[in-house]
Amino acid sequence: MNSIVIKTKLESLRKCLDRIESKKPETLEDLILDIDTQDIIALNLERSVQLCVDIANHILSSLDDAPAMSMAESFERLFEKKIISHELGQNLKKAVGFRNLSVHAYDKIDWHLVWNILEGDLKDLVHFLKCVESFDG
Repeated sequence: MNSIVIKTKLESLRKCLDRIESKKPETLEDLILDIDTQDIIALNLERSVQLCVDIANHILSSLDDAPAMSMAESFERLFEKKIISHELGQNLKKAVGFRNLSVHAYDKIDWHLVWNILEGDLKDLVHFLKCVESFDG
């Protein structure tokens, strides 16, 4: 496994998560009213999920595993390899759904859902980062 690639992607993930945290508004109403904050949050959530997918696929490749057929499958495979928990895999699969909506149907984003991600589900991305850091490949 190319640890330099993984470390670089992990650092990018950290930067995205830091950016989200630094721009997180005080309330849902503030998020709904501030389109600039919406853009910053949505873009960095998209990037974070994509980075997780990229990291997952890089790990799978390093294990000489067949490529995943979908982004969500990448996390199923990491669970099968005991690199992440089943719960984390399921949560990251949901994150892929958000990423796809954000990329392809930005005008349909439910900002209440985004607020829920900011209030709790963001920890899944942090947990993934920690799992990868502890994986010795």
